[in-house]
Amino acid sequence: MSLPASPVPQTGVPSVHSVIHGFIPAGRANHYKPSLKAGSIVKVNRFVVARCSSMYKITDHPFLIRFISPTIIDEVITGAPEINLRSC
Repeated sequence: MSLPASPVPQTGVPSVHSVIHGFIPAGRANHYKPSLKAGSIVKVNRFVVARCSSMYKITDHPFLIRFISPTIIDEVITGAPEINLRSC
């Protein structure tokens, strides 16, 4: 999974390191699936940050976030402009 962010001027999201790899253990995937919708903006709490292994590196970001059992995902913006995932 990668968590994309488009360099859209009105959102202020930078174009450098705007995508970070996220790892969700298979046993927790169904738990988080309803919270991860294409184009949504979410706040993620209680996760682990680790360096990306060059073997599994799928983004240019040097780190990844690893979801753990206490990880919480909350949608923080409703009615915001949609992020165009195809331009990432």
